[in-house]
Amino acid sequence: MGRITLTVHADDNVTTILDTDIDQRKTQTGLPLLGNIKFGHKVALRAIQSGESIIKYGIPIGIATQDIQPGEHVHTHNCK
Repeated sequence: MGRITLTVHADDNVTTILDTDIDQRKTQTGLPLLGNIKFGHKVALRAIQSGESIIKYGIPIGIATQDIQPGEHVHTHNCK
């Protein structure tokens, strides 16, 4: 089946996980997940380069502090 996610805007480069099935390794759209990502946390939809804006709801919410791969957890360890 796949993890349930929410992507609000066409410009978003992250999506939000909306379930608790951390053993599932893909989203419902087929995006492979790189790790056990908890409910409510963000995942990169595409590669995000260091220094690039993190876009959620169509607006910048932070800056990547390192390169982030598609399916990787996006949180305080790799953005500010």
